[in-house]
Order: sequence, then C-alpha cells, then structure tokens
Amino acid sequence: MKALEERIRLEGKVLPGNIVKVDGFLNHRVDVRLMREMAKEFGRLFDLEGLTAVLTIEASGIALAAICADEFGVPMVFAKKAKSDNIEGGLYQSRIFSYTYKKEVTLIMSRQWLGPNDKVLIVDDFLANGEALRGLVDIVTQAGAELIGIGVAVEKGFQPGGKRLREEGIDLKSLAIIDKADESGFVFRKQEEDYE
Repeated sequence: MKALEERIRLEGKVLPGNIVKVDGFLNHRVDVRLMREMAKEFGRLFDLEGLTAVLTIEASGIALAAICADEFGVPMVFAKKAKSDNIEGGLYQSRIFSYTYKKEVTLIMSRQWLGPNDKVLIVDDFLANGEALRGLVDIVTQAGAELIGIGVAVEKGFQPGGKRLREEGIDLKSLAIIDKADESGFVFRKQEEDYE
C-alpha cells in the first residue's frame, strides 16, 4: 500500500536491534484516516463472506482491528496477555514468546467470544517473528472457528514470521513489507499486482 510505505519513509525510524518505530501514526499515536484506508484495503484483499469477528492481540493491534471491525460490520475481540478478574468462564490459552518484551507470555481469551460457528480475520499492526500471530491462530484453532486469513499493516520481511505463516498455508496479506531497514532508510518489497 503506497500511502503506508510513504508514511513509513517519512516518519519511521530504525532503532538498535532493527526495531522499526512507527508509533507516530500506527501504534501509539493513531492516524485514523490512514487506518480506515488500511481497513478498506484489507476488505479488498480478503474474501470476507460470512465474516463474524476480527481478532487481534492487546495492545497495539487494537486500534487497527477496531477500525477494520467497524468497516466490516462485525465485532472485534482481542486476546489478553494477562488474566484479569473480569474474565469469566473457560479460556483459550496460547503460550508465545514476545519479541517486544523479550519474554514468554500466555495469550488468553474467554471462550464465550469465539466458537465453531465463527469466521475470523486476524488483524495486527506488526509482524516480525510471528509469535503473536501464531498464538492467535492457535486460539482460532482451539475455538474450532474458520480462519479467513491474517491482515498485517507492516511486516519485517527480513525476519522469519511471514515466511513461516505462509508456508503453513495461511492467507497472509501485509500492506507494507520492509526487506531492509537501517540508518540509510527503508527498502520495501515490491508487492504483487493485487496489492497495488
């Protein structure tokens, strides 16, 4: 998605450890108009027939997932990284290693929000090693729900997450794939025609 790539070029930063910082418009301060355009692009890229829910993980994926859910007319649900007292009933759980926090966490979600009659689109802001998305796919599988696909705003193509998920046969669409990020700037992967 050209508008997203241009925004990354203009405002994105590369921090030590190849951390791509885009918090000025994507995952701390949010450009809602840009998010709406991303939601429309996901709507174009995926067959959303029968979609019942958009799923993400707390916290930085929530803004994009909520706008997507609004655009598609379905609820948004998110997996939590810590159990809270307000979650009742049975839980889906999936253990992942958080690249951001450098530790293992357990994703949890109440069983009441996802089940075998659901068709789910997973949406997240970032894809690096793919652990968070792997955990969400695991939750969809535990629920017996159908996974339509995964929509990601920014993928770090030089890390293995996207490749692994695609090799598992998951329909993964990333709106911007960064193949190189350093002090000289960003190099984006040329998207297939249907991404233009």
